[in-house]
Amino acid sequence: MLSLFAVVAAVLLRTALVAPPLFAVSDDLPARQQASAVPVLPSIDEAARRLSRAITFRTVTQEDRAIAPEPFRALRDFLRESFPRVHGGLQREIVGEHSLLFVWPGSDSTLKPALLLAHMDVVPADADNWTRPPFSGAIADGFIWGRGALDNKVSVLAILEAAEALLAAGFQPRRSLYFAFGHDEEIGGNDGARRMAELLAERGLRFELVLEEGMVITEGVVAGISSPLAAVGVAEKGYLTVKLSARSPGGHSSMPPRHTAVSLLSTAVAALHRHPLPGQLDGAARDMLAAVAREMPFMQRMAIANLWLMSPLVERMLARSPATDALIRTTTAATMISGGSKENVLPDHAFATVNFRIKPGDTRDRVLTHVREVIADERIKIAVLTGLPASPVVGVNSPAFQLLGRTIRQVFPDVLIAPGLVPVTTDSKHYRALSEGILRFVPMRMGPADLRRLHGVDERIGVTNYGEIIQFYVQLMHNLN
Repeated sequence: MLSLFAVVAAVLLRTALVAPPLFAVSDDLPARQQASAVPVLPSIDEAARRLSRAITFRTVTQEDRAIAPEPFRALRDFLRESFPRVHGGLQREIVGEHSLLFVWPGSDSTLKPALLLAHMDVVPADADNWTRPPFSGAIADGFIWGRGALDNKVSVLAILEAAEALLAAGFQPRRSLYFAFGHDEEIGGNDGARRMAELLAERGLRFELVLEEGMVITEGVVAGISSPLAAVGVAEKGYLTVKLSARSPGGHSSMPPRHTAVSLLSTAVAALHRHPLPGQLDGAARDMLAAVAREMPFMQRMAIANLWLMSPLVERMLARSPATDALIRTTTAATMISGGSKENVLPDHAFATVNFRIKPGDTRDRVLTHVREVIADERIKIAVLTGLPASPVVGVNSPAFQLLGRTIRQVFPDVLIAPGLVPVTTDSKHYRALSEGILRFVPMRMGPADLRRLHGVDERIGVTNYGEIIQFYVQLMHNLN
C-alpha cells in the first residue's frame, strides 16, 4: 500500500512540476524586444506582388528529365531587377548553372558566418482541381496562390526582401551572411546544393547556423495543443531503399507451382509491413513532448511528465497516427512492385522496392538486419539501392537553437516553441559537414488542411503571414549580428 501511495505521489508531483514552455515571454530578452521585431520592412503589398511574379516562372524539376534552363534564367533576371541593393551590395555566384550563392561580408572576420538555405525549383502541378491556376501567382482572398508559395520560393523571396530592406536602412552585418538558393532540391540537390556545399567546404568555411525549410507553425494539428506550435527541426531522418527480388520457373498459369515469384515477393513485403521496426520515444520526439507538456490537458500532461512509468502507453498512442508514428520509429513503406507480362503467364522474375525512413539512433545495418530477419527466406534477394544516415541532432541548449528560438519569440509571441524531427530530407543534407547548428524551419502558419497543400492542390500562403516571414528573416539577420 505504501509503495502504491509513493508511486501516485511521485506521478502527481512530477505532473505539477512539468517544465515551462521554451522561450516563455518572461525569458531574459530586453522588454523592447519581447514581442516586436526590428521595424525595417518593405511594403507588404509590393512584396506580395514580387512573390506572385516569381511563382509564374515554371522552374519545375522532375526525376529523369532535363531541367529547362529558360525559366531559371528568367527568374534570375527578375530577382536582379527586383532586388537591386542585394545585387549591388552582395557578392553573387551562379553555381551548377542555375543555383545562386550570395555573400554579405561581415565586419568581424572572427565570427563564424551564418547560412540561409532555400530553393527555387518546384514540383510539377496539374491544373485540374486547382481553385486558381498553379502558375498564376494570383493574389486573391488574402492569399498568394501557386507552386512555390509554400515550397519554397516563399523563402527565397522573403530572404531577399529582408536583405534589401536592411541594406536600405544602412545595416552592416558583423557576421558574414550567406544565402544559398538551390535549383534542384526536389530531385535531390546534387547539381545545386551539393555543389554549393562543396564550394564552401573548399573555402574552409564553417557556419554558426544553417537554416533550411522543414517545419512550420501549426495550429490544430497536435492533439491537446490549442496554441500555435512552432516546431523547429533539430534533425531529419535518413533513408534506405532496398530492392527485393524473387525468381521462379515460368510457364503457363494453368500449372502453377506452389509459389510464384509474385507470391513469394508479396509475402515478403507483407511481412515487413506487419513487423515494423520497434518504436521508441526518445530524442527529438521526447524533447518535443516535454516542451509542450504544460500546455496539454491534465491526463496527457501527466503521461508526458511520467514517461518513466507511462512511456509504453504514450508510444502506443503515438503509433495510432502515421504522422506521430513516424516520430518514434524508422518507418517502412513498400513503394514499387512489378512482375509478370500477361494474365495467364507465370513470371520468372518479380521485384519490389521498400523505403525506410531512418530515425536518429537507428542505422543502415540495423535496418538491413531487420529486413533479413523478418523475411527469413533465401529465395528473396535483398539489394541496397540508395541510402543516407539520419542527421545529427541539434540540442535545444545549443547557440543555434537558442538564437532561432528567441527570434521566433520576438516575431511570434503567441506561439509555443519546440524541437521537432523532420521525416524527409532537405538540401541541408549536403551541408552537414559545415555546421553543428543545422536547423529546419520557415514560419508559415498552417492548419491541418494546409499541410495537404504541400506538393498538392491549391498551394498558397497568406499575404499577412508572408509579411511575418519577411519580418522573421529581418529579425534573424539582426540577431545574428
